[in-house]
Amino acid sequence: MGRKDLGYETINLGHGSGGLMTRDLLDQIIFETFSNPYLDQKHDGSIIKVDGELAISTDSFVVSPIFFKGGNIGELAVNGTVNDVAMCGADPKFLSLAFVVEEGLPMDDFVKIVESIKKTADTAGVQIITGDTKVVERGKGDKIFINTTGFGKVHPKAHISVNKIKPGDKIIISGPLAQHGMAIMSQRDGLEFESTILSDTTNLNFLVNDLLDAFGDQIHLFRDPTRGGLASVLSEIANDTTMGVSIKETEIPLDDQVAAACEILGLDPLFVANEGIFVTIVAAAIAEDVLALMKNHEKSPRAACIGEFTNEHPKKVVMHSIIGGKRMVTPLLGEQLPRIC
Repeated sequence: MGRKDLGYETINLGHGSGGLMTRDLLDQIIFETFSNPYLDQKHDGSIIKVDGELAISTDSFVVSPIFFKGGNIGELAVNGTVNDVAMCGADPKFLSLAFVVEEGLPMDDFVKIVESIKKTADTAGVQIITGDTKVVERGKGDKIFINTTGFGKVHPKAHISVNKIKPGDKIIISGPLAQHGMAIMSQRDGLEFESTILSDTTNLNFLVNDLLDAFGDQIHLFRDPTRGGLASVLSEIANDTTMGVSIKETEIPLDDQVAAACEILGLDPLFVANEGIFVTIVAAAIAEDVLALMKNHEKSPRAACIGEFTNEHPKKVVMHSIIGGKRMVTPLLGEQLPRIC
């Protein structure tokens, strides 16, 4: 990155003072890393031109540990908000970025996170155009928290709404469940276990854009099953309609190692967080074509049609199990995996 040595091995309270130390941190790390015509103005905000509808989504990231197998909190913050904007049927282009840093965070860790944010934003095709940095006293935070807000223009063919879902609509998931949650849990204090499971964190905006280009308003909904997992997302959607949801356990993609880790920890993969997959609800007539496009896309080679909407059991999710029975799937009650994203 070519930054100058700030002369500090850790983040100090002075880095959040608004004075010289803050300016050095911003100029030599933040502004230098994310330099672009919007941010280089160094205003308190940023002005962007908009033609048409704008989708906006904001999220805060408090994951622990901040570096995990397959990613880190910075990468997660960018991908998480990029994907939330994409789930609105929009093309994310701009992000705001706010740090809350605990005094004592190693400067090298902060730089690694900032550089990871830059790399992830470039990959997703978004720019950091405004932000904020605050420092709290040692013991008053937990290393670093990040808030991001994303902005994107809604795709002209997108008409994403729960109200568009009809009986017979198919439910397609873009990839295997529970990878992010199990990657985090494998490194949690007191729960560490040997595993090669990687977080699935990635940007999904280009895949969503390709689907909208090809199928337009025959795609009725996008949702990403992050906290609460697939079970909670499907339960929420069913509850917002007058229909029921029927899914097949045999069709839900799940890696063997993830399934084994869930079994060891007593967790149901349907409730475990994901950061690199989404659920889409599509008209039955296009389901096979949607699935074919997704399976040929680098982000979703293991996409699968897992079920459909039905007039039976209104507002409830029923799963047909591997052994031939039926199981009611309820939303997550309470917090299963705290600090997961």
